[in-house]
Amino acid sequence: MQTLHVSDVTLTFGGLNALSNVNMEIKPGLITSVIGPNGAGKTSLLNCVSGFYHPTKGDITYGAKHLTHSSPHQVTKLGIARAFQNLELFRGLSVLDNLLLARHTNLNYNIFQAIIFFGKAARLEAENRASVEEVIEFMELEPYRKSIVGNLSYGVQKRVEVARALTLAPDLLLLDEPMAGMNIEEKEDVVRFIMDIKQERNTTIVLVEHDLGVVMDISDQIYVLDFGELIGAGTPKDIASNQKVIEAYIGED
Repeated sequence: MQTLHVSDVTLTFGGLNALSNVNMEIKPGLITSVIGPNGAGKTSLLNCVSGFYHPTKGDITYGAKHLTHSSPHQVTKLGIARAFQNLELFRGLSVLDNLLLARHTNLNYNIFQAIIFFGKAARLEAENRASVEEVIEFMELEPYRKSIVGNLSYGVQKRVEVARALTLAPDLLLLDEPMAGMNIEEKEDVVRFIMDIKQERNTTIVLVEHDLGVVMDISDQIYVLDFGELIGAGTPKDIASNQKVIEAYIGED
């Protein structure tokens, strides 16, 4: 497991800064939450880490690897996976097929091997299927494995979104508002899964989330963004007593 460093990252769109000189240290084995009002730059930050955006300036490193100009598939190969805020699933396919497709980069056999389906091709397909079945069990998706994703409830679809990222066996998992739009019972399930992912799969987690109660309960460290600038960092206790954060985000009583 490695440390993710975000160093003086600025992201500019048309002269406006979505991020301004942001510095973060995502320590291995922890749950690190990134909070802030809508438009604070939280998703932009995840997009920079995962290779969807490239910072205008600054640097992002994961261990000894520079991610600043990497593509999403290059970032994925380094052990970083992403679950999106807006569902990015294939709605016309089953849960099982969605998860199998997520591991397509592992199927590095040629067309001849695929046609005869023997040796390497058969072995890789079996390994991928076993990995996916393990994630289905872990995320308690067995009742839905053959169901068409578009026919499932929103809460289950969000769980499939997280499961799809998990099929890549990441060391670092980026979760962009995994509880958005959920009721209390659904949120409790997601919180349980997040804790299990950290503890049982030994995965570092970066969580973007608006529910402050959840963030304060499960986070090891928290970073607070406001208008693209970092205005607070520390433990949940530190953040709860940070006057600048209270004024900008939590609000005064």
